[in-house]
Amino acid sequence: MRLMHCYNTHQFRKLAKKRLPGPIFHYIDGGADDEITLQRNTIAFDRCDLVPNTLTGVDSVDMSTVVAGQKLNLPLFLSPTALQRLFHFEGEMAVAKAAEKFGTLFGLSSLGTTSIEAIGTLVNTPKMFQLYVHKDQGLTRHMIDQCKAADIDVLVLTVDVAVGGNRERDIETGFTSPLRLTPKSFLSFVRHPKWTFNYLTKAPFELPQLKDYLDEGNKVALTISDYFTHMLDQTMDWQSAETIANYWDKPFVIKGIMSCEDAKRAVKLGASAIMVSNHGGRQLDGSRSPFDQLAEIVDAVGDDIDVICDGGIRRGTHVLKALSIGAKACSGGRWYLYALAAGGQAGVERAIQNMQDEIERGMKLMGVKSINELNRGNLRFR
Repeated sequence: MRLMHCYNTHQFRKLAKKRLPGPIFHYIDGGADDEITLQRNTIAFDRCDLVPNTLTGVDSVDMSTVVAGQKLNLPLFLSPTALQRLFHFEGEMAVAKAAEKFGTLFGLSSLGTTSIEAIGTLVNTPKMFQLYVHKDQGLTRHMIDQCKAADIDVLVLTVDVAVGGNRERDIETGFTSPLRLTPKSFLSFVRHPKWTFNYLTKAPFELPQLKDYLDEGNKVALTISDYFTHMLDQTMDWQSAETIANYWDKPFVIKGIMSCEDAKRAVKLGASAIMVSNHGGRQLDGSRSPFDQLAEIVDAVGDDIDVICDGGIRRGTHVLKALSIGAKACSGGRWYLYALAAGGQAGVERAIQNMQDEIERGMKLMGVKSINELNRGNLRFR
């Protein structure tokens, strides 16, 4: 299979599996425990049917939206995800440049492999930085200050990582950051010589947001779950979130909201948006899917705050279903990470183009000219 033959997320996944060493592919692909929630995040959309209208004169459609004060040309954006230069040597810069081409939001992770400064300087599209609150308060403050200096548009606080999820695939494959070779993983790297050559000959792997503060993740190998458990601040509470929001003093988003109670607290705190998310099924297995929980949260706070459906997105019709419930936009990681692994920036651009085409086609078949016309009357649940 070649990149030009990837018409959907499933095909990008197949190509990524072919091109990546096993431990790295399974890090992207895996979830927590029995991966029930990971599967549920996408399956949830299948229980919802679209009901189209016809003869509405839809020769052109408007897919734009405004989220956390950011005007986006597409109601789908690229969630912040860690370690992207492991998946392709172009890493976050490839993803950001692809987002720029389509006029949508790009997210950079605290565990990203490209610096805040580089993204702020070289990328001209709405940008968010995803903050993990570390036990080292100086590190946390440093990252926020770096975002201010780089004129990052939105700060997103991830709140569902009190401890690391039990990611058993990572344990089985021996995946760590930085990479730690085992006899089993060594064979996988040998069988993927192109990836291995690029990893060894391109710029050295590092986590630039962390390197001046921590050896863990840069020089001392840890699983991501162990990193969360040992390096992040487990005492973080709503008062901590409010302190961060006030210090940031620009659009502020909370990622990992799954209850109405927490959504209402986010409104009271003054957040610009919330991301209804279970961390892609990588934290609490057995939890609800974002799509299943979306209506309840939109009904509770949708008039007061922008609600984003994050996770499980594999098709443009998934986006249309979430928007019909009342989400302002959707986001996700795997749908573009598979494409990044499959073909770098060109792969991500193709993945976004596929999604854009699916959303546009779906809107025309639904008989709507603007995403603002989508509503729950367009849906039926089985």
